[in-house]
Amino acid sequence: MEMERLLILDGNSLMNRAFYALPPLTNKEGLHTNAIYGFITMLLKMKEEINPNYIVTTFDRKAPTFRHKEYSDYKAGRKKMPEELFEQFAVLKELLSKLAINIYEIDGFEADDLIGTLACFAKERNIEVYIVTGDRDALQLADDNVKVVINKKGMTEKEIYDKNRMIEEFGVTPLQFIDVKGLMGDTSDNIPGVPGIGPKTAFKLIQDYGSVENVLNNIDEIKGNKVKENLRQYAEQAVFSKKLATIMTNVPFDIDLDAIKSKEEFDADGVRDIFMKLQFKSLLEKVPGKKVENRELSEINYEIVEDIDNFESVLKSIVETAYMIFDIKDGNIYSKSYLNKIYLSCDKEYIINVEKMFEENPEKSKKIMKDFFENKNISKISHDIKIGYTVLHKMEIELENVVFDTAIAEYLINPSQKEYTLTDMAVELLNLDINGEGDLLEVKKVHVLKKIYEKLKDKIADLNMEELYYDVELPLVKVLASMENEGFKVEKAELQGLGDKFSSIIEETQKAIYEMAGEEFNISSPKQLGKILFEKLDLPVIKKTKTGYSTNAEVLEKLYDKHPIIEKIMSYRQVTKLYSTYVEGLKQVIDEDGKIHSSFNQTVTTTGRLSSTEPNLQNIPIKSEMGREIRRVFVPDNNDCVILSADYSQIELRVLAHISGDEKLIDAFKHHSDIHTKTASEVFKVPIEEVTPRMRSNAKAVNFGIVYGIGEFSLAEDLKISRKEAKTYIDTYFDRYPNVKKYLDDAIEKGKEKQYVTTIMNRIRYIPEINASNKMVKSFGERLAMNTPIQGSAADLIKLAMVNVYKKLNELKLKSKIILQVHDELILNVYNDELSKVKEIVKNEMEQVRELKVPLEVDINIGKTWYEAK
Repeated sequence: MEMERLLILDGNSLMNRAFYALPPLTNKEGLHTNAIYGFITMLLKMKEEINPNYIVTTFDRKAPTFRHKEYSDYKAGRKKMPEELFEQFAVLKELLSKLAINIYEIDGFEADDLIGTLACFAKERNIEVYIVTGDRDALQLADDNVKVVINKKGMTEKEIYDKNRMIEEFGVTPLQFIDVKGLMGDTSDNIPGVPGIGPKTAFKLIQDYGSVENVLNNIDEIKGNKVKENLRQYAEQAVFSKKLATIMTNVPFDIDLDAIKSKEEFDADGVRDIFMKLQFKSLLEKVPGKKVENRELSEINYEIVEDIDNFESVLKSIVETAYMIFDIKDGNIYSKSYLNKIYLSCDKEYIINVEKMFEENPEKSKKIMKDFFENKNISKISHDIKIGYTVLHKMEIELENVVFDTAIAEYLINPSQKEYTLTDMAVELLNLDINGEGDLLEVKKVHVLKKIYEKLKDKIADLNMEELYYDVELPLVKVLASMENEGFKVEKAELQGLGDKFSSIIEETQKAIYEMAGEEFNISSPKQLGKILFEKLDLPVIKKTKTGYSTNAEVLEKLYDKHPIIEKIMSYRQVTKLYSTYVEGLKQVIDEDGKIHSSFNQTVTTTGRLSSTEPNLQNIPIKSEMGREIRRVFVPDNNDCVILSADYSQIELRVLAHISGDEKLIDAFKHHSDIHTKTASEVFKVPIEEVTPRMRSNAKAVNFGIVYGIGEFSLAEDLKISRKEAKTYIDTYFDRYPNVKKYLDDAIEKGKEKQYVTTIMNRIRYIPEINASNKMVKSFGERLAMNTPIQGSAADLIKLAMVNVYKKLNELKLKSKIILQVHDELILNVYNDELSKVKEIVKNEMEQVRELKVPLEVDINIGKTWYEAK
């Protein structure tokens, strides 16, 4: 028969933790509510997780306890409870009463003593106990059937301790934890302990001797004269400290199991009333009965604003925070995109028909919007705010004081989702199903935006991502919007000339292929090409598909030296792709201003890298000369400008050196060595001056391969060497750089344990694949664990550098702008008269972006085209 369970909530501890973990929240009357919200959220979560038969909450009383009477300095110096927290206790107790949850508080005893007594009472009756607290003092109560649930990092993370976990983690039993406290004391409770004995020494002494008393009986055996001296001098204080730290388990009060039963029936209407008063709308779904929140969503009272005076009145009434969603028309074409509507939430919801009012009075409408959006005292919170930045900039309005973007926050928290919509977030975070279409749907979204923001803000804090979010990702939105607004100019005549050149090459290559094949056929058809190669020319079949022969790139590579037609086919494929994707493709996306305005996306890659779409300017080929030719068509804004390219030198290898702490790798970068030559010298065991170009090339493949968790099989294929030789390269590399090997092994182990990895700025990536039973999937997960912290950290650094460069250019009111980012490279349109200043800013901000164990180096090149600059 399953054991019954008792859930004990440490009221003061949980309220205190919630108060400091959550952002300040108030209702309309100004009552602070964040501690209540955190407490109730934890209560509901624990009820759901453990399904208790009994529930109680304990609180401290103001009256002095027996400990204060024995030791007047007990808890002396502790700060007085803030009024903003104190005022929430009465409301919480009323709420617990409505929820039919019993409260225990007794003059003369602390909540800990009541918890200890309740736990002991339940244990004697074979009832499993869960004590939820933020106070580690309760760990002394842990036992086989007494679980102590310690809240960590806000209100979401928790650690559960029983007797075995205590012994495993601390090397002492729960009761011996009291002895540890007796020796080291407790500053928060002002328990003195023994001066000079900290946690490390205290735990070691109790592990060795078992108790304070045994320690004092064996002082002569203990190492360290100062420790001995202090133990002799403060022996009585140690015993007394242990007594003060001991939780009572026999407080005289009656416990009625029937009274503390977890009840399905409670005052649901009363709970709803309090939730409404506190504006805890997201918690209403958790209360049995009518779905009040859904009813409210279906009956939202919103106002349509089409009159310009009303428009001005509404915007002027907002003095603190505005939640908004922008509705853009023709958003895919930069020159044609415009702001249609704004869905606004402050005291209530509004639909602002911007298009209509601009038709009516463009000058006044613009002034009203400019006054509102450029007001730095009003906080703006939105979902996907970048479109707001871009479209307002076109109207000569700058969006100021954006304090939160829910799309970016959700991306950091769950980086592997395909998309980030408010409707999905409402379901996940608020248990709300938002449905409908048109204006009403958008009004519902903006209505829940505040609650989603509050949830996400908490999560960002809980995950320790505040620096990443507020210093990098959120300000980066404005940088990307600026890049989209600026665009990258294209020289149409040069593009046409390149198209003519590629067409000519395609025609010549096609003729050569037809001559070698002895007939004309559709070279782009795998079926027709397969017949020519494997039937007519009788080349060896490498791979078959369901429809015939495979003619993919891998197959052609293996056939390369079998017939000259293969080289021509590969060349034909390359040039036709360049022509269709980049010549014809770019022609279609050049806007009216002669520029390409690509979209830069923050919420696509799981590594943290940016992506570019419509078109993808990050994918312009670089490896082949013909591919590089495409960059000739990208030019500065005018004849007074040049293109500046700033490229991090081997940033991922530098990050690897920093994270791994490998001294040889660090030393190579500190001495500005050519890292590939240095690695070649180490791997091939030759002096640096004897390293050949081939050795350096192979070492380069090893260096970058290691970053991506390459194995001997892949390295052998890449370098066209035997697996044995590839294994020797890798083994020698790890022998020469042992801490790199240690980092990679540790990354895999941590990944397996946590199922996620983090970057140096605490960007998170979940890797459930790492514990997969499928060997290939597991291997993929292991490579992700090794590479993500490196690639993701590099992404963090260049994003922060972009933010810093952008800020500096703006501070100095320079005309030069960032116009593109390609992974480790920044591209700027720079005015000639600002060139020396911009070079200095870019180099300084990129190289000093963050202090690492190795220097960051940036290569800067200038040109009249992107090709010349690169």
